[in-house]
Amino acid sequence: MLPTSKLWNKGALLGKDGLWDRIAVLISGLCLIHCISTIVLVALLSSTAGVLLDPIIHEIGIAIAIALGLFALGRGISVHGYYMPAIVGGIGLAIMAAAVLIGHEGSHGLTEILLTMVGVGILALGHDLNYRARG
Repeated sequence: MLPTSKLWNKGALLGKDGLWDRIAVLISGLCLIHCISTIVLVALLSSTAGVLLDPIIHEIGIAIAIALGLFALGRGISVHGYYMPAIVGGIGLAIMAAAVLIGHEGSHGLTEILLTMVGVGILALGHDLNYRARG
């Protein structure tokens, strides 16, 4: 097990192979931007809400997130042997999946948005931990 000081040493991060985790964090950020921009666009241009809030966008998004998460976090376990990043990422994916299942019909819109944002944040943390554990 790596000492904590080695995990947080920024200089040690430069040579690590974390391409898939960096891609996953980027996609998590894009998901967060999508959520926030949807709120703003719905408020400004209600005609765009039908396209941006279409359930198929969210279903495709969670499928991509799960596939990328399984690949990057699973690969991390085989590379560095730590399960914690995958567990944290899995919790984030589960929260995101719950948000998709709840949907945004009726009064569930705010709950879906909040769950998605929390899930994306936790998933990004899992990928960051995975990236830092590569040593």
